[in-house]
Amino acid sequence: MDEPQITEDLIAAHGLKPDEYDRVLEIIGREPTFTELGIFSAMWNEHCSYKSSKKWLRTLPTTGPQVICGPGENAGVVDIGDGQAVVFKMESHNHPSYIEPYQGAATGVGGILRDVFTMGARPIAAMNSLSFGAPSHPKTRQLVNGVVEGIGGYGNCFGVPTIGGEVRFHPAYNGNCLVNAFAAGLADSDKIFYSAASGVGMPVVYLGAKTGRDGVGGATMASAEFDDTIEEKRPTVQVGDPFTEKRLMEACQELMLTGAVISIQDMGAAGLTCSAVEMGDKGNLGVRLNLEDVPVREENMTAYEMMLSESQERMLMVLNPALESEAKAVFDKWDLDFAIVGETIAEDRFLIMHNNVVKADLPLKALSGNAPEYDRPWVETPPAAEMEPVPGVDPIDGLKALISSPNYAAKQWVYEQYDHMVMADTVVAPGLGAGVIRVHGTPKMLAFTSDVTPRYVAANPVEGGKQAVAEAYRNLTAVGATPLATTDNLNFGNPEKPRIMGQFVGAIKGIGEAVAALDMPIVSGNVSLYNETDGKAILPTPTIGAVGLIASADHLIAGHARDGDVALLVGATKGHLGQSALLTEVFHREDGDAPHVNLETERRNGEFIRDNHAMIRACTDLSDGGLALAAFEMAEAGGIGIALEIADTPTLFGEDQARYLVACNFDQAEALMIAAGKAGVPIVTVGKFGGEQVSFAGRAAPLLELSGIYRESFAAAVA
Repeated sequence: MDEPQITEDLIAAHGLKPDEYDRVLEIIGREPTFTELGIFSAMWNEHCSYKSSKKWLRTLPTTGPQVICGPGENAGVVDIGDGQAVVFKMESHNHPSYIEPYQGAATGVGGILRDVFTMGARPIAAMNSLSFGAPSHPKTRQLVNGVVEGIGGYGNCFGVPTIGGEVRFHPAYNGNCLVNAFAAGLADSDKIFYSAASGVGMPVVYLGAKTGRDGVGGATMASAEFDDTIEEKRPTVQVGDPFTEKRLMEACQELMLTGAVISIQDMGAAGLTCSAVEMGDKGNLGVRLNLEDVPVREENMTAYEMMLSESQERMLMVLNPALESEAKAVFDKWDLDFAIVGETIAEDRFLIMHNNVVKADLPLKALSGNAPEYDRPWVETPPAAEMEPVPGVDPIDGLKALISSPNYAAKQWVYEQYDHMVMADTVVAPGLGAGVIRVHGTPKMLAFTSDVTPRYVAANPVEGGKQAVAEAYRNLTAVGATPLATTDNLNFGNPEKPRIMGQFVGAIKGIGEAVAALDMPIVSGNVSLYNETDGKAILPTPTIGAVGLIASADHLIAGHARDGDVALLVGATKGHLGQSALLTEVFHREDGDAPHVNLETERRNGEFIRDNHAMIRACTDLSDGGLALAAFEMAEAGGIGIALEIADTPTLFGEDQARYLVACNFDQAEALMIAAGKAGVPIVTVGKFGGEQVSFAGRAAPLLELSGIYRESFAAAVA
């Protein structure tokens, strides 16, 4: 087959700017072949090279005594004691999920699971953070149904519990939904597998499913804005098979016990290209591939297609040749392909052969190390304008407005489609706060949460970035967990626009400050840029996934409020209504500043909750909807009424940070207040649990009526 002529249009179609193509010519000293152009396109696009974000990502705190492996590998690795480690990461599958919701979301789950088990960990938990357009938008219902079905379809078949996450709606996501997938696994801390190749002349082995044409060009597509050609991009979306992935995981786990694995890397974005280049680059070696040996499921595949296919459920490894027969036997047993497709070489070369014809011959280091790196111009987000006064609202009407919105209504329609009990180690299921999983065979538990408030980030990127981390810290604390570390999924618009780049820079600064102050280093993550359609950007959405450790069941806070329990508010309330849920849902306004986050106060109040866990029956942090929504949710979860002695709008619906609502009996409340006085932590009694009403200073509604609204509104909007 004749190769296409390299033209300006072809270069542009591969996402390379003219100056980037000039750099390609400079590096190789000639015009690239079509396959080489595809390889440069794959390795130098935003999705794989982080060319707009590297400069700022380097400023994030990524180390700590608990960190075994920080960013740069397939997933982060954090010590949880007793020779065990938790391995976790969050990644986006935004563009594919908008084009083809079911497969886009399903393969997002598959990809993040591979990132975890390629490190030698067995997945134990999944989460997702989903952002959709306005419920009234004609595409939203189809997207929500397809994405949720795809996540459930893949995760349930694979057999990992989905134990947390978030779902939001906003018109800014009308043309570009966000699907951020998180996975965590357990491994022995001395048996972590890395991707750096070592040894010259070592076999490079292809593992798993066969290669097809699905997903060719997927990483390049994920690095561009959408426009009216979106339907043409459907073939770039991969197709997943969770049962094959389950076999692949079991085969890899078995393979790792043989001692045959020198290094291993999953084939994700840019498939065979990216996995081979990363392994060679990290090991300071070259790689030669013989494509005629690649297992394929379609006829007459070209070198270009094989190198750029993003077919799922595939791995690449460097093999100890002395154990080839043992390794092959494992994959034969699991009915998966095992093919030696190349070898490591001493020279700095990425040599691609197909039927003895050279299809690509490139300096390997240049593909990753010499990728463009930009210091994009950016402008600071201007301070929020002085806010117009917020009228007072009837507190019950205000609460009804929140709980009838799909943003704040109960999400059981979503999480009931996910299996959260598989593996039988789930302690706290999705629905309220962080999810909790037992560390099987030990008294320990791990807590997981995912948080961000995009409207805060849009108004004030620094404070919004801090707040995302602070809320994750509070969600972990509220179940009694000590926060360990974080992963970030940074979703933004076009970084070539200084305003958007300014949002990114501000959010990174805020996140960096917060993870340092709260001892929650970033150990892995993903950047997703160009989330725009026809020039309209999403809200800046830097999602924070966080993991915490609970030493034993004695430290777990997971009870429900009971009749007669006292409601205590921990933390100071000033009544901040800027960018609040009440402002959005009742007044259809998005103005004012984001709430200020005092990180010292966050840490102090969090430590107070954890230090006094024995006196606390139930706990939730205060975030969207303030005290009113937190009090209702805690009452509803316990199936019991609540009476608060408060009716004024700022106190009930303000979104001041560093606050928790606690339920405990009278004696515990008394002891907690004494402890708070000694610790210098503000605490006040705000009401009492009991009866069948939700009451704010006498304004009341039956819990049953409110619960019906809360439980039915989400499905009514999207089902």
